Amino acid sequence: MDFTDEQIKRYSRHIILKEIGGKGQKKLLNSKVLVVGAGGLGSPASLYLAAAGVGTLGIIDYDIVELSNLQRQVLHGTEDVGKAKVESAKETLNRLNPDVHVIPHFKKLDKENISELIDDYDLIVDGVDNFAARYLLNDACIMRGKPLVEAGILRWDGMIMTIEPNAGPCYRCVFPSPPPPGSVPSCQEAGVLGAIAGVMGVLQATEAVKYLLGVGDNLIGRMLLFNALESQFREVEISREDKCPVCGNNPSITSLEEYELQCSVHNK
Repeated sequence: MDFTDEQIKRYSRHIILKEIGGKGQKKLLNSKVLVVGAGGLGSPASLYLAAAGVGTLGIIDYDIVELSNLQRQVLHGTEDVGKAKVESAKETLNRLNPDVHVIPHFKKLDKENISELIDDYDLIVDGVDNFAARYLLNDACIMRGKPLVEAGILRWDGMIMTIEPNAGPCYRCVFPSPPPPGSVPSCQEAGVLGAIAGVMGVLQATEAVKYLLGVGDNLIGRMLLFNALESQFREVEISREDKCPVCGNNPSITSLEEYELQCSVHNK
């Protein structure tokens, strides 16, 4: 594959980086990333993945754009209210970079379709807003051997970790099971600073690009926490748990399970 003159100009700042160069940029253009959720996290993550030239970008979401989304979901504008988020996302990303093949998946993620969906991609970015989808996605990625960039936000706080099956801990190693229904605040009650979604979503895109290129150190075995009120990042080391129910030595979860839908403490 040879670059066009337009591509050389578009990706020039990548190409001059020794860690990327022309070879790395071609690798990105040949990569496939699935972003699950076109909300607060999925918006900045997909924008920067598209800008970086990730060649195929899948977007899964089953929601419609609402006015209350626009405080943090920067893929969408006022004129998109009432439109399917995946269609709004496709239009925005196509305007940003026509090199990128955007595949909208207007569907609800469930145990029947998740394996087929993630199998088509090299890496998954988690931008979901509920525990049911978060645990389902973690389990499916472990079982299918797909790397997953996990993040969450709430109020003024954010977290991010990268999950590589058979190489480090998964989400269940840290949080073995979902909390009981009603034990966490609702998405509407908790609130979230819009810019926090931007910070964590951009970090997700950064983790994804590094992983696809095979450069630097990913957040595998590490969880990065951000508190905006204190303007402070903190890193916590995490380990793969031998007794983890999905990635442990003798997993008790060997098929996909679905949980009661509820709002997550880390919502989009």
